[in-house]
Amino acid sequence: MHVPDGFFDAAVSVSAGAVAAAGLAVCLRGARRELDDRTAPMAGLVAAFIFAVQMLNFPVAAGTSGHLLGGALAAILVGPYTGVLCMAVVLLVQCVFFADGGLTALGINITIMGIVTVLVGWGVFRLVARLAKGKGGVTVAAFLAALVSVPSAALVFSALFWVGGTAPIEVSAVAAAMGGVHVLIGIGEGVITALTVGAVLAVRPDLVYGARGLTTPLVLRGAEEATAGATVGATAGTTVTVGADEEPVATRSPLRAFLLGGLGLTLVLAGIVSFFASANPDGLEAVAENHGFLDQATHHVFGSWALADYGDVGGIPVGVAGIIGVGLVLLIAGGVAYAARGREKARV
Repeated sequence: MHVPDGFFDAAVSVSAGAVAAAGLAVCLRGARRELDDRTAPMAGLVAAFIFAVQMLNFPVAAGTSGHLLGGALAAILVGPYTGVLCMAVVLLVQCVFFADGGLTALGINITIMGIVTVLVGWGVFRLVARLAKGKGGVTVAAFLAALVSVPSAALVFSALFWVGGTAPIEVSAVAAAMGGVHVLIGIGEGVITALTVGAVLAVRPDLVYGARGLTTPLVLRGAEEATAGATVGATAGTTVTVGADEEPVATRSPLRAFLLGGLGLTLVLAGIVSFFASANPDGLEAVAENHGFLDQATHHVFGSWALADYGDVGGIPVGVAGIIGVGLVLLIAGGVAYAARGREKARV
């Protein structure tokens, strides 16, 4: 749903830019309550993962594809304030280095794909997670949060297009088309988000921001628990019960191992799986083409850069471009997270 230059007039572009700037300022302050020395690298990894998965367009209808937006996923894993910052870094890197999303439309893209998806996704997640307890409830909440966030962003695009779109198109037709195709994309986003959140919950539940206080502690019982047992406090919020003659069992993987594993998966997605992404136009591009306003898009100021269109302009393999992008996002998002983190040192 990356909006190119030329779809919106100057008034909407400037106004959305002001909203995005104000939202990022608020999130920089709010992220201090979500970030510490343990969660800051997690924020960098989440941003890099979202960048990589956004490269993996999947077919959703005849001749149309979709890709992850990621706002709900970011909010659930690292918190809503930090989630907006992660999305802003991803969109900035895509715009400047890969000519994906217009430079004058950067504020619009941050507002729609960053702020709206995070706010809607986080709100739906918190509502559903409070009703459905346990890890299963968190996964279901993650699916629904992501599903709802995508068509919500599409409808906000339609509203902005009604206010300041550069083409004389009936807004109801645009809204219906955008909402319809992005419901399908939202289903794919929900599946990806639920699988990702479920995987992290299984390995490091303490790193899922949205699951704090919602999941029950993990209890491992020894074969001889009928005999006298010793209760060992393993990690914050985790209790392990073992038999009297047994050694305590580790309940979670080390943070460094988890981060390295996540980075390895991210590099595989960007460097290898990206070669198999659908070449069909995404939801916004397909709607614009079908409704006659795709020609309003103007040339990107960085459209001649070697990495533009994920390496296609400079003849760089998409996998190589993807790995470069992952590195850029990881460095920038990680740096922002460390700068924004609270002063208290967290024990890893």
